Amino acid sequence: MSEIVAFESVTIDGVTQAPARPDEDARDGFRHGGWAVPYSDESMGRAAAASMATAGAIMLGRRTYEDFFRVWPARKGDPYSRILDESRKYVASSTLREPLPWVNSVLLAGDVFGAVDALRREPGRDIVILGSGELVRSLMGHGLVDRFVLLIHPLVLGSGRRLFGQVEMLARLRLTAAPATDRGVVVATYALER
Repeated sequence: MSEIVAFESVTIDGVTQAPARPDEDARDGFRHGGWAVPYSDESMGRAAAASMATAGAIMLGRRTYEDFFRVWPARKGDPYSRILDESRKYVASSTLREPLPWVNSVLLAGDVFGAVDALRREPGRDIVILGSGELVRSLMGHGLVDRFVLLIHPLVLGSGRRLFGQVEMLARLRLTAAPATDRGVVVATYALER
C-alpha cells in the first residue's frame, strides 16, 4: 500500500502561499512571495532528499501543476528538473483536460477522492504532494493524507494562505523525525494516527 505524503514549506504561523518566487501567487494581495528562498541551503536539500526517498510519484493540484510546468521543464541541466520530468505526476483538476502538456502527467478527473484512494491501495512507493495547499486540505477532509513533511521556516508573515486554514477536522499527528537545517528550518515529519 502506498502512502500519500504532503511535503510543504510553511512558516511558523502556517503560511504556505508563494514560498519560491515574488510573482508565484499574489492572490488576496499577498506581497511576501519568495519567503523561503533565503533559507535554502545544502543542509535543507539533504534533509528534503532524505524525506523524499520513499517517493515513487508526485501529486499536484492544478495551480501548482501549471506553475511548476512554466518553470521546471525549461531548466535544463538542473537535477530537480530532471527528477520532476521523469516522475509520474498525478494532477487533480476539474478544469484541465487530457492530454496534459508535461511529460508523465496523468489527470485525476471526476471523482478525485476515489482516484486518490485507489492509488493509495496500490502496492508501491509513496505519492508525494508538492505544495498544492487546496488539494492537501481537501484530501485531509477525506482522510486521504497519511504523512506530512513540513519544512517549518523560522519566519512569521502574519498574512497569506495557511496550510491548515479552514479545515474542519480533528487530526492527531505523531512526530517521527525533526532534523533542523543550518539556517534553522525544521524538517518535521508527522504520521497521522488512525
